[in-house]
Amino acid sequence: MEYNFQAIAELYKNALLNDVLPFWEKYSLDWQQGGYFTCLDREGKIYDTDKFIWLQNRQVWTFSMLYNQLEKRENWLKVASNGANFLAQHGRDSDGNWYFALTSEGKPLVEPYNIFSDCFAAMAFSKYALAGGEEWAKDVAMQAYNNVLRRKDNPKGKYNKTYPGTRPMKSLAVPMILANLTLEMEWLLPKETLENVLAETVREVMTDFLDQERGLMYENVTPDGSHIDCFEGRLINPGHGIEAMWFIMDIACRQNDTKTINQAVDVVLNILNFAWDSEYGGLYYFMDADGHPPQQLEWDQKLWWVHLESLVALAMGYRLSGREECWEWYEKMHDYTWSHFADSEYGEWFGYLDRRGEVLLNLKGGKWKGCFHVPRALYLCWQQFESLQRLRQ
Repeated sequence: MEYNFQAIAELYKNALLNDVLPFWEKYSLDWQQGGYFTCLDREGKIYDTDKFIWLQNRQVWTFSMLYNQLEKRENWLKVASNGANFLAQHGRDSDGNWYFALTSEGKPLVEPYNIFSDCFAAMAFSKYALAGGEEWAKDVAMQAYNNVLRRKDNPKGKYNKTYPGTRPMKSLAVPMILANLTLEMEWLLPKETLENVLAETVREVMTDFLDQERGLMYENVTPDGSHIDCFEGRLINPGHGIEAMWFIMDIACRQNDTKTINQAVDVVLNILNFAWDSEYGGLYYFMDADGHPPQQLEWDQKLWWVHLESLVALAMGYRLSGREECWEWYEKMHDYTWSHFADSEYGEWFGYLDRRGEVLLNLKGGKWKGCFHVPRALYLCWQQFESLQRLRQ
């Protein structure tokens, strides 16, 4: 069957360049104090001025990445610089650990209680250093990356609420983000470090967190990769599992490893079959592997990033494997995602829907949603479909 890959590519390209990026450029920039406002209502009005480090760094990454890989637009570099300079001045404590939240003027609000602020700082400043040619930005990126390596086995450190030793567990979030981060920083890392970290993270994700019998990605396992029968031990986070799989595909493609690509595609399809809401459509936010009531009260919400990461994984999986199941799921996911999350009236995308697919929070950004998952997914899907079009020619 012939698919119009060029038309789909144009859809993503137009949404990225003419809708989503202009929304953030128009409403989020704090030119006075630096950085970005991310708490934006449906129309783009600011409803809170606190600045969250994940989202600040992610917006630096987004505009730097597009400047590097798409087009050297001066306004994109200016947007990235506005965030990078603010973060370099205010983002870290005296030991170089990245805070979680700041006031609008840059005073610390929330301590550096886990390493994901450092992960996104390393991503952001790596891409910004490449875009702006700033030597100091390379140093910031490497310092943040080394922080992640140093803290990865105890990511919350002194801020961990869990009592030590009783029920030790490790989280999928750490190796999956480290895999993607390491590939993002390839140009800055020694070859040996790059290859070693990629090999270890792929092994850990595909061995310890993947249940070989069920083909599902578990969110938490024991240090040796076995399961624990408790809330956290049974937790399935469909969005995380699917996002992790396109990270793995990206690495495996670089290594011409078709076996791992197909294994990752299998996992994506298994998660989709497990997590799809057959009554209302869309993917559940959290699930219990054994069908028990999940601990998270928001378990049945439909979130923007879960669906966008699924579109990326399916488009990439189809391009790399040619498997028809990927295309069938892509069409299903495309129809649900574009019809429920994209806001044709005010631009950008809604983030939070209830189980029935109705808008739950009338916002475009907040503490967790910023200028990242939507533009990244639009860019990556655009590139996948352009590649498919070129392969056809």
